[in-house]
This record gives sequence, structure tokens and C-alpha cells, in this order.
Amino acid sequence: MTTVDLESFRYTCARSLNWHGNRTAAQLLAEIPTDLGVDRYGAGGAVAALEAEMSTVLAKPAVVFMPSGTMAQQIALRIHADARGVRSIAFHPTSHLELHENMAYQHMHGLAAFPIGDARRLLTIEDLTNIKERLAAVLFELPQREIGGRLPAWGDLERQVAAVRERRAAVHLDGARIWECTPFYGNSPAEIAALFDTVYVSLYKGLGGLSGCCLAGDEDVIEQARAWRKRHGGTLFALWPSAASGLAALRKRLPLMARYYEHARAIADALRPIPNVEIVPDPPQTPMMHLHLRVDEGAFLAAARRIAEDDGIFTWASTSTGDTPSVRVVELTVGDATLTFAPSEVAKILERLTE
Repeated sequence: MTTVDLESFRYTCARSLNWHGNRTAAQLLAEIPTDLGVDRYGAGGAVAALEAEMSTVLAKPAVVFMPSGTMAQQIALRIHADARGVRSIAFHPTSHLELHENMAYQHMHGLAAFPIGDARRLLTIEDLTNIKERLAAVLFELPQREIGGRLPAWGDLERQVAAVRERRAAVHLDGARIWECTPFYGNSPAEIAALFDTVYVSLYKGLGGLSGCCLAGDEDVIEQARAWRKRHGGTLFALWPSAASGLAALRKRLPLMARYYEHARAIADALRPIPNVEIVPDPPQTPMMHLHLRVDEGAFLAAARRIAEDDGIFTWASTSTGDTPSVRVVELTVGDATLTFAPSEVAKILERLTE
């Protein structure tokens, strides 16, 4: 049994346990508004409408739409580095820049990164104050996806940001999933974004838009970011489909974040008694949680296939390694599709997957 075997069920199952489901091309196209206008090389139309609304949602002076978060974050950090004449940046060891971008910050922008803290836990104020290197910027990720969607306490976050500012370094937020932080903190996206000089937000992670992201900050920074977008090849002739999809997703799903969050916590309550399932973090701090399963991967994948074939439910196509050989990890993100499952039904599915 392989991931490839299970992937064949992704679009044939009637239901999906994760996120907003496995939508077909026709379903995705149907969700793109056609009344927002067409841009030309990123100017006007749906792109301008998205940037204006996002500026209001995040309460930042300026916003630019970009095709990918990889592009947006590298550009933000490059601008901060150029402004300070320093090439050093810092972030948590599990940052997307470190794990998933082939060292692009180094190869493309000449930046030197200092991973700080323990990869298995949140950053601490001590992690930040122990850095001796002069830094151009520190990247914070809220929530921290690779460790289960964990969030620092609000007071801890404020102190950490203040410590970075005392060093005259910029504070950048990897806020791909900033929307999911709002129920835990009881703060709006604007109140969270106010702590940071620049903020990257995804339009598909959490929100479920087609693709793309926004980078928000001061007007001079975003003006430079537009120039860098062109240098990166990101100012395409027509960006409006992704921008329109993202704006529609923002309007639809930002108001639902509290509902997703409460459902995640209810699911965690239902899963807690299952012997071979550990919830990380417990309780969930966002609509995301990691499930550490004491199960053989082959047995898990075979059970997932049976559930897909017999019940028409797509669960997971693969697992990740855990801290020990006997533990496999899957990520559960609560979205529209997950809301159709009662917590007790999710528990029964996990029992079958870990038998």
C-alpha cells in the first residue's frame, strides 16, 4: 500500500475528513467571482479590490498580492535586510523558509539565517535574548504548523516582539494561518498584525482560496515589494482569478474561524479516550491539530483504503514519522468538510485507523 494508491480516492470519495474537502476543478472555478474585474499585470480589477480589503482587514497602510508565500516572505526579509545593511535573519528551526524552500533566502538574496529555539517547542524570550548576532529581522510564525499549530500566550508574544525591536531588527510575521489564531487570542487579524512590521497571509491555507497570498506593511516597503515581485517573475499578465478567489474565501471563511476552532476542540474531546491517539497540542489552540498515532504505517494505509472503499470517506493518503519508530503523525485541519462529521464519527474513524 502506497500514497499513490490512496491518492486515487481523493476525488472519488463522497466525503473528506480534512479541511474544506477535495474540491474538483469545476467546483473551484465556480467559486471564483466574475464581477470584480480583470487586472493587467497586477493593476486594477480583482487584485486592487483584494489589496484594498486586505489593507482594511489587517489595518496596514499598503498591501500587495503575490502568487506565493515563498516569494512574499523572501522579498519581505530582503527589504528589511537592505534597509538595515545587515544580511542576518533569524527564525524557528521549523520555519517554511528552512524546511521547504531549498535555501532560497541564501541563494537568491544572500541572507544568512540563524535558526533559534528548539524544533519541538515554541520560541521563548530566552531564545531571542541569547542571540549575539546583529539581525536584520526575526520571523515569527503564528500558528507554528510543524509542531501542531501551537501559539504562544499573547503576553509572551508581546515581550518577544519587544525584545526584537530593542535590537533594532524588523519583526516579520509568517501569518499564513493568521485567521486561525483569532479565536484563541480573542483578537482580530488587525490586532495581531499590529505587532509586526510586515505580515504575510495566505489566501488558500485556512481560507481555501485558489492560490496566492498578500504581503502587508508600510507604503514604502510594499512599493519595494512590488518591484521585487516583478524581479521574481511574479507580476503575471493576469492575476485576477487567484485574487478574486482569495477575496471570496476571505469574506466567506474568516467569520467561520470560531466555529472551526470549537469543532476542533470538540473533536479532541472525542479522540482523547482512544488509547493509540495523542493530540498535539491538547487541547488544540487553532482549528489544526497533529495526531500522533501508535500504529504501523502499512496497517494505517490499509485501513484508510478500506474506509475510502467501503464508506466513501477520504481520510489521509500518508503519514509522517513521529519521535519514535512506532509513532506515525497526521495533521487534521478543521474546515467546511470537517464540520459535516460529528466528533463521535471522527473518533470512530480514528479507532478504525489505529486498530
